[in-house]
Amino acid sequence: MRRTPPRRAGWRAAGRLDERLPLAELTRSVLRKVFPDHWSFLLGELALYSFVVLLLTGVFLTFFFDPSMAEAVYRGSYAPLRGTRMSLAYLSTLRISFDVRGGLLVRQIHHWAAIVFVAAIGAHMLRVFLTGAFRRPREVNWTIGVTLFMLALLEGFAGYSLPDDLLSGTGLRIAQGIMLSLPVVGTYVGMFAFGGEFPGHDIVSRLYPLHILLVPGLLLALITVHVLLVFVLKHTQWPGRGRTGRNAVGLPMFPRYAAKSGGLFFCVFGVLAALGALAQANPIWVYGPYRPDLVSTGSQPDWYIGFLEGALRLMPGVETRFLGHTQSWNPLVTGVLLPGLLFTLLYAYPFFERWITPGAGERHLCDRPRDRPVRTGLALGALSCYAVLLVAGGQDVVAFVFDVPVAAVTWALRVAFFVLPAVVFWTVRRLCLGLQAGEVRRLAEGEESGLVRQDEGGGFHPEHRRLTAEESYALLVRERPRPLDRPDRAAAGGRVPAAVQRVRAGLSAWYYADRVRYPETAARRRKTRAVLAGPDRPPYGAADEDPEDGRGEERGSQAP
Repeated sequence: MRRTPPRRAGWRAAGRLDERLPLAELTRSVLRKVFPDHWSFLLGELALYSFVVLLLTGVFLTFFFDPSMAEAVYRGSYAPLRGTRMSLAYLSTLRISFDVRGGLLVRQIHHWAAIVFVAAIGAHMLRVFLTGAFRRPREVNWTIGVTLFMLALLEGFAGYSLPDDLLSGTGLRIAQGIMLSLPVVGTYVGMFAFGGEFPGHDIVSRLYPLHILLVPGLLLALITVHVLLVFVLKHTQWPGRGRTGRNAVGLPMFPRYAAKSGGLFFCVFGVLAALGALAQANPIWVYGPYRPDLVSTGSQPDWYIGFLEGALRLMPGVETRFLGHTQSWNPLVTGVLLPGLLFTLLYAYPFFERWITPGAGERHLCDRPRDRPVRTGLALGALSCYAVLLVAGGQDVVAFVFDVPVAAVTWALRVAFFVLPAVVFWTVRRLCLGLQAGEVRRLAEGEESGLVRQDEGGGFHPEHRRLTAEESYALLVRERPRPLDRPDRAAAGGRVPAAVQRVRAGLSAWYYADRVRYPETAARRRKTRAVLAGPDRPPYGAADEDPEDGRGEERGSQAP
């Protein structure tokens, strides 16, 4: 009797299992999934791996942290605070920092990972926005990313507030003031959150499950959906030879991209460990335990919520009374309405741009920021506004360092909050158009070679070399939408009112009116359209009209 070799038996067993659970084809398709290769696409992975470090270090810290505001006398290793009454939350954080082996290192890695996590999400969102990677069919993934950013801010604030030190307690006091500014329900919200009058006894015990369970669970679920949608919808890619809106060119997931991504994870972990070991973060023993009658000098929160602190400092104190009710507008406008407006605009922008852009097909190739002057100007204008608010969060420190009155710094920042974004928008827009004009000259005249030629009359002229086909391709393969046609005033009625159509056309004209015409033939433009066409629409054929003549598909219709 012959015995089947173990290796052959294993293959047979795997074959029978695959007949019932067809995992081989699925595994093969996943492992051979192609990811375009560019450094900017790693920003999302940087956020993902920072989140993994947060989870690992957070699990360690939960074994030693006591989320209680009951008081005790400290008798631990840190001599300056011995004999001081403090909450158990603060006491347990001191114990982690000075008495648990490796506790201070893990705690600082956790704090630095939180900072990098939020920063990476912000940088990733900025990359997606500037390159137009939020467009169809990725609008849902954009809204998930905005939600992740909002949850990351909430998670950071909750974790920052848990130690119950003087700095975080000051932040909780500000949060309570924002809650109280809510009309009608503010008092009830504040009493529920704090378990009574400030500082209450329940705020830390209620923030703790929010920080370690609810928000991380939501983050983990949304990150999973976000990554799955990237798999399903296909990753965007930069234009280049062989890259179109109907394919993906890059590295297979296994083994090349997996090795590259795994290396990034260990680099992130190593850098965060080095920061935790060498760069001090949130030294709560310097601030001391929270007391309602004290405020730490020169206190600022972490950078990602510093813009709220700056808005509170810039907003003048305004109160109104109506039917016996006093409404404080400073915390309401800066702590509720401003963040609400920010996230509403972020959620709505992809649908706004689609509304004013002709054509509704899928876009899988990235835009260069210079090719969308208005979009790029809006992004950098918003960043300048954020920078003003971030500086305003430490306007007392700025006044002290530069020895100027605090009132002068405050008024300068108030003016900059309204003026600087407009100046940055105009400057960036003109810079983008100037870069496009420079590319037109490069296409027409060639690249400067660094050599100078002298003619018969003694004049000197720089020599140019013609651009290679690859260089010309990168400059010419770009989408150039034209503004929507203005509706005929006589064409009233229909599904969309004429007034709405005129507003839509006016916004489209403002957004796309600035155009630099590139030196290309009609055949070249048709080829570009074929490259940009997504899988949901046929390539732009030779028999179609030239969109640059104003009669083609790029002009669009007023139908929504």
